[in-house]
Amino acid sequence: MLERHPNGVLLLGVLGISISAILVRYSQAPSVITAVYRLGWTVLLLLPVVLFKFRKELLQVRGRDVLMCTLSGICLALHFLTWFESLKWTGVAVSTVLVSTEVIFTALGLALFLKGKIPPLGVVAIVMAFGGSAVLALAGGGQDSVLYGNLLALAAAFFVALYTLIGRIQRGYLSTTIYTFLTYLACFLTLLIMALASGTPLVGYGAREWLIGLGLAVLCTLMGHSLFSWCLKFLSPAYVSAVKLCEPVFSGALAVPLFGEIPTPVQLLGAVIILGAVLLYTWAERK
Repeated sequence: MLERHPNGVLLLGVLGISISAILVRYSQAPSVITAVYRLGWTVLLLLPVVLFKFRKELLQVRGRDVLMCTLSGICLALHFLTWFESLKWTGVAVSTVLVSTEVIFTALGLALFLKGKIPPLGVVAIVMAFGGSAVLALAGGGQDSVLYGNLLALAAAFFVALYTLIGRIQRGYLSTTIYTFLTYLACFLTLLIMALASGTPLVGYGAREWLIGLGLAVLCTLMGHSLFSWCLKFLSPAYVSAVKLCEPVFSGALAVPLFGEIPTPVQLLGAVIILGAVLLYTWAERK
């Protein structure tokens, strides 16, 4: 049934991840706690599937694979921490657009470390993306707090690009389920250690924060990203990546009535440049 409507499933996935920034903005707990709850729920929900369907593969995982998944999990933890914190300092639309530059950072990483090639138009797209990022990052009207939030969003894009690159390496050694589970587990433990090391209490934030964490785990992590993986069976990676660019649009649109966030003309200009650059790079890779 779903095989007949992959575009509808893809749109549902985009809507799922678009809610992520909204839920994080609603959270009143420290960023590290919101991330701990999200990953804690994710690992808990994946655990039965892994134990009953993938136990044999899990027991055969090599030490090297555990190390790589740990590194991937650390990068993902840093991504969540910097992105969630950025949403406390800058707008939803701005933050999600800046995080979308992950595609550009990933392309640079592939070229520098994994012998990948950047097409000529890709170089133009990279220059455009960094130019647009500069416009958007500096569009805070001179407010240091907004600039800080924008830089955190760019850092989040960098860390998730590292996570993506490690995943590309590990794809040939582990199934998607086992790699995802071990990486999420490492991410959860990293965030937990960060919270304990900083002296941040793990509880005492109310049922609302637990529900926000559950919503992030189900709607954004499991539903959103899992649906993207499923769609790759029926749609091209370039097309899926292009449609994912709707996330900042949906998130920004939701932020207008919910938080009264209306982007300035300069912010809109920077956003258009960045999204255009990412779309251009996606198209250049497809050729």
